[in-house]
Amino acid sequence: MPNLLVKPQGTRGLVHDITPESAGWTYVGFALHRLTAGEATSGDTGEREVCLVLVAGKARVTVDGEDFGELGERMTPFEGAPFSVYVPRGATYTVTATTDLELGICSAPGGEGFKAQVIRPDRHPQMTRGKGTNTRYVTNIMPEDDGAAQSLLVVEVITPGGHTSSYPPHKHDEDNLPAESFLEETYYHRLNPSQGFAMQRVYTDDRSLDETMAVENGDVVLVPKGYHPVAAIHGYDLYYLNVMAGPSRAWKFNNAKEHAWLFTGV
Repeated sequence: MPNLLVKPQGTRGLVHDITPESAGWTYVGFALHRLTAGEATSGDTGEREVCLVLVAGKARVTVDGEDFGELGERMTPFEGAPFSVYVPRGATYTVTATTDLELGICSAPGGEGFKAQVIRPDRHPQMTRGKGTNTRYVTNIMPEDDGAAQSLLVVEVITPGGHTSSYPPHKHDEDNLPAESFLEETYYHRLNPSQGFAMQRVYTDDRSLDETMAVENGDVVLVPKGYHPVAAIHGYDLYYLNVMAGPSRAWKFNNAKEHAWLFTGV
């Protein structure tokens, strides 16, 4: 199994390029570009669908020649919700940075009948989840109930310093609907201030997989199976961008039984 902790390759240009092949799985892809104003990246989705997430900065986006104009408001991922663009299977796109830009490219197998569209920051209002030190702030970009895609599920989470998220531990690694869905998942992490770190554990009930990682700014964690809780260290707020996909576009999870007592209200 590939290393679950993926470090960025450099600081500019294409700094992450996670494919099903490199991850050793079937569905999820994630790339990240850091561009300066005037720089551009283009792609052809082929048999896959893509969600372009403006993690930070502004850009002009075109899909199959249709110009969606300049998009973006926030200059860091800790300032509200993002602009995103869904790009269907069999399409081409170009993203041209108009400021410094951090662009996430989320991908999964595509299907017929879906159209390119801008996903504005106010489409899915931010939700507060949990209580106490398990409070976190969730923005769905492409949730399962929006009917906008074949496979992709995309979400952002802000976890304040000293808090936990993806917690109490849950998993989605069995194709057993309606009880549970099988979903591969990536976590792209950012920290504020950037010199901080967080902790993430990925483990299964039988501990055949059990890895705990110190996550730094810009790292990606792969979750092929198992539980995957996160803890933000005191003094450092944590952002992560999740990409999920599997054989069904459904987020149905099961909680770790030994931690069931924690679930009331969290």
